[in-house]
Amino acid sequence: MVGDIATHDHDHESAPAHFGAPERVSVGKYVTINYTLRTNGQIRHIRSAVWGDEPLEYQHGSGRLLPALERALEGKAAGERFEVTLPPEEAYGERDKALQQRVPAETFGGVDQIEPGMCFLAHSDDERRVENVIVTEVDEDNGYVVVDTNHPLAGMTLEFEGSIVTVRDTPTPAGHQHIDPTIASMGDGLALAAAQATVDSRRKRGDQSSKPPAPDTVDENGNR
Repeated sequence: MVGDIATHDHDHESAPAHFGAPERVSVGKYVTINYTLRTNGQIRHIRSAVWGDEPLEYQHGSGRLLPALERALEGKAAGERFEVTLPPEEAYGERDKALQQRVPAETFGGVDQIEPGMCFLAHSDDERRVENVIVTEVDEDNGYVVVDTNHPLAGMTLEFEGSIVTVRDTPTPAGHQHIDPTIASMGDGLALAAAQATVDSRRKRGDQSSKPPAPDTVDENGNR
């Protein structure tokens, strides 16, 4: 005779697995994003896996991205998409005519042909900052060049769309590299790429007696 099978008051179903909440963008987190930047409906810059690009990595709250863009990404998790429109006052401000000036053409000694639209990165006169310098006019007869130190995206409404790729407590190996904070603060990736082509296109007047090395030029997408 088979004995009674003992029974228990509680059932034996497995407890459901509890997964931790996804990491979300917050101060101190290392975040990677893919994005497209447009101005006036035209694409200005792309970071996309479709093109084989590595995502842009930054530490949230470090000042590498525009503050308004960081605020829009706050609280998002990996896989989430974002669309952000920043007017000039939340991006790079309006264009300031006072930031245009004439410099001697010899400042660009060694560059074969100076043309309007060329973009350089140069040290400020006090050597403490790195500035975008865009050539807006070339007067070969009088030997001067008009340059504009407004940010290339000043006066523009920026339209970002993209996705959060990862949110981590530590940087990825590919993202763990030194970036000069004066370059990083420019923010949008264009200047970061241009930084590799830099600098010293402008010197103090006291240094102009010796011919400076030719600065590298970059286009608006950061290409040499």
